[in-house]
Amino acid sequence: MKSSYFIAMLLVLSGFFSSCSKDFEYPSEFDKSYEAYQKFKKENANSYQYTVTSSSWTGTHSETTIMVFNGQVKYRLYEAKTRFADGQEQTDTKWAENKDELNSHDEGYEASTLDQVYEKAKKDWLIKRKDSKVYFEAKNNGLISSAGYVPDNCQDDCFNGIHISEIKIPISLNKN
Repeated sequence: MKSSYFIAMLLVLSGFFSSCSKDFEYPSEFDKSYEAYQKFKKENANSYQYTVTSSSWTGTHSETTIMVFNGQVKYRLYEAKTRFADGQEQTDTKWAENKDELNSHDEGYEASTLDQVYEKAKKDWLIKRKDSKVYFEAKNNGLISSAGYVPDNCQDDCFNGIHISEIKIPISLNKN
């Protein structure tokens, strides 16, 4: 009786995991990147910083840098600029938040750890969709650099997800 129950549970669990992978784009690439992230996190005492970028066809672009120490977001920095047709740029907005002010500004990427980013990628941005193209890249030494989707027939600024230009050890921990 116990072996029948065990076999039934294995079948249910294997069905659950196989059905999840059918709905999830880039499972092997994601898993490899997540594994690289776990190693990076362990080697650096779960302390790092990463920069999220966004841009628009209108010439505006921004960077949000999030600093994590011992698994907790401690700082969020933001800068938005406009690039003109002649190549000149102007800074439109610039601010910094410490741990007591996190997410007090509406602009920028939310104060999140990379654990939260990977979780959101797996549960939202990389889900297979009939009406969208899904993207995933791991160009930050194997760590996530882009995850998201673009709805079909969307013309401008349609990416739903994240672009991470850089993941590194925070300056205060960098031994160089």
